[in-house]
Amino acid sequence: MDTKILIIGACGQIGTELTAKLRATYGVNNVIASDIRKLENDVVNNGIFEVVNALDYNQIEHLLEKYQITDVYLMAALLSATAEKNPAFAWDLNMNSLFHVLNLAKAGKIKKIFWPSSIAVFGPTTPRQNTPQYTVMEPSTVYGISKQTGERWCEYYHKQYGVDVRSIRYPGLISWSTEAGGGTTDYAVDIYHKAITDGKFTSFLSENSELPMMYMDDAIKATIGIMQAPAEQIKIRSAYNLAAMSFTPKQIGEEIKKHYPNFELSYEPDFRQKIADSWPASIDDTSAREDWGWKNDFDLENMTVDMFKNLNEHTYKK
Repeated sequence: MDTKILIIGACGQIGTELTAKLRATYGVNNVIASDIRKLENDVVNNGIFEVVNALDYNQIEHLLEKYQITDVYLMAALLSATAEKNPAFAWDLNMNSLFHVLNLAKAGKIKKIFWPSSIAVFGPTTPRQNTPQYTVMEPSTVYGISKQTGERWCEYYHKQYGVDVRSIRYPGLISWSTEAGGGTTDYAVDIYHKAITDGKFTSFLSENSELPMMYMDDAIKATIGIMQAPAEQIKIRSAYNLAAMSFTPKQIGEEIKKHYPNFELSYEPDFRQKIADSWPASIDDTSAREDWGWKNDFDLENMTVDMFKNLNEHTYKK
């Protein structure tokens, strides 16, 4: 049976680029994109698109049957900073959308699930440097609490019902093609835009706030990579640590100055500083590298080159 993919939350920060890559990999007609509303963008215009509410079990079930779906990528979520403003809805969306998909897989209607976790599962009591795969997890944000709980349910459904669910803990993600989506690491996206448009940027995190980061190309590579790996190689069914680089606002500013020497960076930490302080500074992803061959392509230096190249060619058309 051919792979038929449903992406729920396809218009989000990750979903947008994941959809394009999956369509290129599996064929446009084998990848069904869906989201809560129909936007005027490539996800909607360049293939099959359905409006779906991730909280509606029957809508999801209908799409599975209509398109004979085998694999589901559940990307719908309320991210860290946004979730803090609406905790009850964040919990509802992040948890119940996962339950719907897990239960549909348990019923034999989905063969394979991808569900994203996050470094937000860690908390202030977690070792901050080289955070291990297995460690203390006491998240202090709604987003982190929902992701940690989701990890436990994923592992439970795998052990109890044989559900083939796979997950990775995304670090902060940086992309040139999609706008940031309300996360604590979003300064690292906005700073590139402001370097080009304004020549200056005010960071909402302090200069030495080191956080794990990843270029979106690597995140998409990892997401598809873990789904394509043979089931026996996926030994962790909660979520894998994933890493590429770690840096501070000050360090990214210095890298940007190599391209824009007059760039000015200032700091006005806000409520997101407290969130960042509770997260790891660097991640040990040995398990992902050993189990299913994860390997990143981008570091801060070549990511910065690629960001400016694409922003100037596509977004600002210099």
